[in-house]
Amino acid sequence: MAAPPIQQETAPWLLENGSYKVLTKESHHGRTAHNMSSSSLRKKSDLTLVSKVQCGLLRSFLTNLQEVILGTKLSILFPAIPLAIVANYCNFGRPWIFALSLLALMPLAERVSFLTEQIAYFTGPTVGGLLNATCGNATELIIAIFALCQNKIDVVKYSLLGSILSNLLLVLGTSLFCGGLGTLGKQQKYDRRQADVNMLLLFLGLLCQLLPLLFRVAGGYTTVTTVAALQLSRASSIVMLVAYVVYIVFQLWTHRQLFEADEEAGEGQEEETPVIGFWSGFVWLVGMTIVIALLSEYVVATIEDASNSWGLSVSFISIILLPIVGNAAEHAGAIIFAFKDKLDISLGVALGSSCQISMFVIPVCVIVAWIAGIDMDLNFNTVETGCLAVAIITTAFTLQDGTSNYLKGLILLLCYVVIGACFFVTTTPLSKIILYCHLGILGIPSRVR
Repeated sequence: MAAPPIQQETAPWLLENGSYKVLTKESHHGRTAHNMSSSSLRKKSDLTLVSKVQCGLLRSFLTNLQEVILGTKLSILFPAIPLAIVANYCNFGRPWIFALSLLALMPLAERVSFLTEQIAYFTGPTVGGLLNATCGNATELIIAIFALCQNKIDVVKYSLLGSILSNLLLVLGTSLFCGGLGTLGKQQKYDRRQADVNMLLLFLGLLCQLLPLLFRVAGGYTTVTTVAALQLSRASSIVMLVAYVVYIVFQLWTHRQLFEADEEAGEGQEEETPVIGFWSGFVWLVGMTIVIALLSEYVVATIEDASNSWGLSVSFISIILLPIVGNAAEHAGAIIFAFKDKLDISLGVALGSSCQISMFVIPVCVIVAWIAGIDMDLNFNTVETGCLAVAIITTAFTLQDGTSNYLKGLILLLCYVVIGACFFVTTTPLSKIILYCHLGILGIPSRVR
């Protein structure tokens, strides 16, 4: 006798101890552009065999395992996790540990987005939105915290700067370029209001990063200006966090309609239900966060060895390679939606992630360093801050009229190529070059900075 078809809507092992909320149009705002972008890389699991398992506990475990581990097109990269751990404990080449850890972070970042969305079914869109706002860039935050613990402040600054640059220029540029090629003969349109809000926040973040640099340059590289720039950075970080909290309130409560994911992207899916239970999602989320922390520790510990082995500067690896590989799933989803003429989702991914890093992750790192007794300021050095300013200004001009074409995307991509080339040819951190010049170590007069 054939087994009855499985009904996910009423499957008891999906309910566990809570009741889920069906994702209808009224609660559609709980599913952000970040979630929808990552969902483009998911695949539907066939639970036919699992449904035949008689033991309820085993069936629940297999269902969760299939949905979480095999429910993504990036599942082929999961073997990199044990390989990285084995390589570390067996003392393999440290560049290999770095490469395997970096690859292993790709599916984990996508799965964190999936799990926060699953939890949002039970908690509602508001708490789900808060979870996404906190965990959206969990990988970058964890890597930064471990780098801070090892006093590698340059790696922290480079990696966070690279995440902003890759989102604004690489991801957005590729999305606009591919979207323009997919809709030749017409201009793509998008809602400018969300872009305007995000750009304002990015300009505020740029101001907070620019002032400590100007302070140091105007006052000279002395102990007095160093202390003053550090104090200014800490005060600015508090202001940035306050602005981010207000932004969350603006996004989730007062003006949530501006940040709703495009409803047309979900046509044909009138109602959506969770595929795993609340406590399963919570346990998986905690477990994957622990694994991300372990791999992040490997990445931070081996980045300099990889730099020496590959002949690439730490700045290039941190600014270019780390953000591209770490957010590959999210970035690919943004490009796919741009091909489908869903630019609002692509913009939500690129700009939303940039704002989260600029206004949340960076100030949190400064405050954590402050608590730990580490002197980290918002001075990202002259060239780095200049690249960030050009990226933000160029993006603002690109998005000012609410229309897009492939040429705009190409310009953003070329800007990213030039910036990448700049850090590719840089072998010594620019901050150290300036310091050496000031001290006369390189035989250059201190007035040349």
